[in-house]
Amino acid sequence: MASNRIKRISEEVKKVIGKMLINGIKDPRVTSMVSVTDVEVTNDLRYAFVYVSLLGGDEEESLKGLNSARGYIRREVGKAVKLRYVPEIMFKIDDSIEKGMQMDELIRSVRSKED
Repeated sequence: MASNRIKRISEEVKKVIGKMLINGIKDPRVTSMVSVTDVEVTNDLRYAFVYVSLLGGDEEESLKGLNSARGYIRREVGKAVKLRYVPEIMFKIDDSIEKGMQMDELIRSVRSKED
């Protein structure tokens, strides 16, 4: 299967889930500070790994809220993205922002020691 097709499907799933996080999910555990950073769809289109960034609030509770809404999210993705098989949604926390901040601190500490 063409990798361009997988990328396009991943981007469409990302758009749909991003809009749903803004408008559609009513679970109080899911805060408004949740954003989709990336979506990876497997080559067989069976699974979609959704990486979310959680700013503020309890990460575990927000992730539990997202996981409890997986069926609803999958149904809405199926309505918006026409595929033979709607991928199973798997949420993962994206900690790249925190890792980037740690790397920035390390770089600053090395520069301050050089001066």
